[in-house]
Amino acid sequence: MNVLRQFSLEGKVAIVTGSSRGIGRAIAEGLAGAGAAVTVNGRDAETTQAAASAIVAAGGQSLAVAADVSNSTDVDRLIDATLERFRRLDILVNNAGISPYYKAAETMTETEWDEIMRVNLKGAFLCCHAAGRVMIPQESGRIINISSIGGAVALPRLLAYCSAKGAINQLTRVLAVEWAPHHILVNAIAPGFIETDLTKGLRENPKHLDSLIRQVPLGRLGQPGEIVGAAIYLASDAASYVTGQLLSVDGGWLAL
Repeated sequence: MNVLRQFSLEGKVAIVTGSSRGIGRAIAEGLAGAGAAVTVNGRDAETTQAAASAIVAAGGQSLAVAADVSNSTDVDRLIDATLERFRRLDILVNNAGISPYYKAAETMTETEWDEIMRVNLKGAFLCCHAAGRVMIPQESGRIINISSIGGAVALPRLLAYCSAKGAINQLTRVLAVEWAPHHILVNAIAPGFIETDLTKGLRENPKHLDSLIRQVPLGRLGQPGEIVGAAIYLASDAASYVTGQLLSVDGGWLAL
């Protein structure tokens, strides 16, 4: 058996939401490097196209689709554009999310709560819902939801963000069980604190940054590229008996 061949994504088609930058872009580039054709998605058309163009320049296949994943019409357009270009859909990575509001729970507004839930939770549901309508008839598929350590532990002053990610974990488990008969594997990745735009505000405060690093056994924040291996694994044949799981990539945070 050629073990490395199990990690190949040749002939597969993937959608990675929120992939114009940060973790999503790293995952999109990683899946393309493993052989998949990748639809890059973001809300901004220019940065989304730039990310797709970078994949093509590196020798991969990519399509750019600017779309808001919290809008069902946009999600349908994202799926349809992928099917029109690549004729199938094998992998969905739900990465799209917005920066958390770092504030006390009692000061959070209803609008702020709704905004986090709309993108970070509803967006993932809508994409799973639309992808399921493609994957169920073809009797195969992989869905990878990007969660967070905040979905497993309490992070003070991040109430809405942690609540949304906790719900993502349960969404993952329920879909894994419900869609298992259709050979659709649904898993989640829980990154720790990664150096992206979403954590920029926390990292710019020396006191908060020092507090974060002291809670990471490896003693540093992660890089977007360090999430890629987990995504390739869960998307590949190497993970053919893995579903309903939360894979933490957090420098050891959840081991404490």
